[in-house]
Amino acid sequence: MAGPTITLRCARLLLVGVLALAAPKAVPAVEIGGPFELIDQNGVTRTDRDFAGSYLLVYFGYTYCPDLCPTTLIEMAQALEELAVLDPAKSARVVPMFVTVDPQRDTPDILKGYAENIHPRLVALTGSKRALDKVGRKYGVFYARAPGRGPDDYLVDHTSFVYLMGPDGKYLEHFEKDASVADLVAALRRQVAVPNGNGS
Repeated sequence: MAGPTITLRCARLLLVGVLALAAPKAVPAVEIGGPFELIDQNGVTRTDRDFAGSYLLVYFGYTYCPDLCPTTLIEMAQALEELAVLDPAKSARVVPMFVTVDPQRDTPDILKGYAENIHPRLVALTGSKRALDKVGRKYGVFYARAPGRGPDDYLVDHTSFVYLMGPDGKYLEHFEKDASVADLVAALRRQVAVPNGNGS
């Protein structure tokens, strides 16, 4: 009886070994976000370190965008206002951030007026094309200038995600263009933590 038992045991071990070899390798997690150094709407240099400890709602777009950008940013602002009613402590920990993909036209002065019409706490960032390209790559953002009628009359094709980043600068989740205000509020209530157990 010992022979068949040993043979069966060996067969099982062989099967486990084959399955282990055949199993797909774990795919490393995609890194989203990272250090940056850009200029805000007040002409002040801002880096990722300035926002350590805060949750960021980050959107890449441009002020001349005819529809998608203002719609998305207004929805972000509405989500923060709703969160402020439901849970002020959590809302206070979230910084809405707009990063331009059109540095040629989106100067700090242009961004300042634009941000004031969206939300009083919106941080709007610009910089050199090289600096913005670097940040865009870190977030996996695609953007490209589309042909226009003149040097200052053009559109910019770009991906349209809202990224939620944690207080440690790590990616938490993202929202596509069909996400609703309710979706944003629900995610913020779920993801944002308040020190000392405050907040719901």
